[in-house]
Amino acid sequence: MIDMHSHFFPRITRKEAASFDPEIAPWLAVEPGACEGQIMVGDRSFRPVYQALWDPDFRLKELDQQGIDLQIVCATPVMFGYSWDARKAADWSAQMNEKAVAFCAAHPTRFKALAQVPLQDLELACAEASRAVKMGCIGVQIGNHVGDKDMDHPDIVNFLIHCAENNIPVLEHPWDMMGSPGRMQQWMLPWLVTMAAETQLSMLSLILSGALERIPESLRICFAHGGGSFAYLLGRADNAWKNRDIVRKDCPRPPSEYARRLHVDSAVFDPGALRLLVDVMSTDNVMLGSDYPYPLGEQRIGSLVQDAPFLGTAQRSAILHSNARRFFKLAD
Repeated sequence: MIDMHSHFFPRITRKEAASFDPEIAPWLAVEPGACEGQIMVGDRSFRPVYQALWDPDFRLKELDQQGIDLQIVCATPVMFGYSWDARKAADWSAQMNEKAVAFCAAHPTRFKALAQVPLQDLELACAEASRAVKMGCIGVQIGNHVGDKDMDHPDIVNFLIHCAENNIPVLEHPWDMMGSPGRMQQWMLPWLVTMAAETQLSMLSLILSGALERIPESLRICFAHGGGSFAYLLGRADNAWKNRDIVRKDCPRPPSEYARRLHVDSAVFDPGALRLLVDVMSTDNVMLGSDYPYPLGEQRIGSLVQDAPFLGTAQRSAILHSNARRFFKLAD
């Protein structure tokens, strides 16, 4: 099995983080010899984590227990640095990408890395994406927005065109979710509600803006967490396109006609949701993704796909490994 959506966080020290920004640069607080720690943002605890996030040897043991042959790792989104000065973010991204490649080098046949880029600056983002791929990354991970720039913003569209023209696969991952500070403060609601909405927003922004008419069809882009709310609400978007000219003014075809230009991972946690996802996106456009090693990820990686009674042997094989091999152009 190939797990194409997992995260890492390197052993960034407080001193390293402070050299970029002492208040908002993330770092890892782990006592010597400890197997648990905290991602910190300045002086603030951001998230409790455990050893698999930073230790490739420990991680490999867990993957062996779960039967994962290859795992693709990418930055934890708090590492993006999109609110920073662009050149500082470019330097940070370069260092994080070098750490990602070093993490994977411990077991190069079992781990591959996606790069991060300073997406707030088109020129710097394109340059770092190309540099990171030459260095050994097999694609890039980007957030779903930079400030008020959604996926239909010309700079982000031009970045995607660069990736299409340079054969660089893209994983889009939601971060910095919408919602006022006074709402959804309990029960992880931003992760349970607006994370799915953010991903749907990204996919519809590309479609309804006409961006997919301008981006070459060679673009390989995957949206995390099963594409969020997209599959379930695509019929609503088609209905709006048919009945409201303001919805179709920049989009020459119904939104559903663009769905199969997009890929999603399988992290939906429910057989009915997976069945809908396969029906809407097609089996060929769904890849195994776990969100490992975080608690909201699939705890027994691949179990949803393996246990789905409606999938045939060929469909199951496609989702569990062959689609990812094709998407990332991995050798058999």
